[in-house]
Amino acid sequence: MPRSLWNGTIAFGMVRVPVKLYSATESKAVRFRERHCSDGAAIEHRRVCVQEGREIPYGETVKGFEVSSGSYVTLSKEEIATADGPGAHMIEIEHFAHRAEIDPVFYERAYRLGPGKLGDDAYLLLHAALTRSDRVGIGRFVFHNKAHLVALRALEDVIALHTMRFADELIPVDDLEIPAPQRKPSKLEVAAAGTLVEQLSSSFQPDDYEDTYRAALLELIERKARGETIDAPEAEEIAPEDDLLVALQASLERQGGGRSARAKAKTKAKKPPRSRAGKSVGSAR
Repeated sequence: MPRSLWNGTIAFGMVRVPVKLYSATESKAVRFRERHCSDGAAIEHRRVCVQEGREIPYGETVKGFEVSSGSYVTLSKEEIATADGPGAHMIEIEHFAHRAEIDPVFYERAYRLGPGKLGDDAYLLLHAALTRSDRVGIGRFVFHNKAHLVALRALEDVIALHTMRFADELIPVDDLEIPAPQRKPSKLEVAAAGTLVEQLSSSFQPDDYEDTYRAALLELIERKARGETIDAPEAEEIAPEDDLLVALQASLERQGGGRSARAKAKTKAKKPPRSRAGKSVGSAR
């Protein structure tokens, strides 16, 4: 049974909702431990004071922030906790927004909220309000000594909490060294690409996707445990496509698109505009 990570209260208007925070995800990544390559012995990482040259127990450590070169301000856990303020156990919803207004780039981690002690009625009320309005509640709270912007939304029978990045945590596109395109795609290419997107479109079913890399890595570990020699595969060189329209045509034909991409693209690119009456311009005699 998963244990709650945080207990607090959601506030929207004058309504208070006692809640408990739970993890919504579980990492399935293959975890390795460091070993000495010559004898396979375990590797230890210890806290050593560079001044005294001895190992320091965790209880004797504090956090340090460099204020100038080589000069640090140190803070204890208790001192850091004072930055939480009176709202340390409060999620105050500042406003509600449509889900489509939030770019997924802002979402960070997902959690689930359950009702806290004597909070069932208020919890169900908030869940119903979120469901009916199809909106998300935007607020903020402090968790693990970090202030988080959060989005609360109804997810099946529970309320989901998504921690979000603040705007200044996103790297502006203008700061990226992305070269300017040499040319714009042609109308034929855009039409063919649109047809390919339509042919490859389907509803998203999460159960259809598996971590194939993890499965391959576990298989490799089993082979190595049986004493097999693992040879690194040669890197496959993928050359950029010289003729995009040819590549699109081949993709459509492989998808069973019927007519060639070039014919479909020409039809879309040269389709006459329609008049307000619904007839193609130039078709009336």
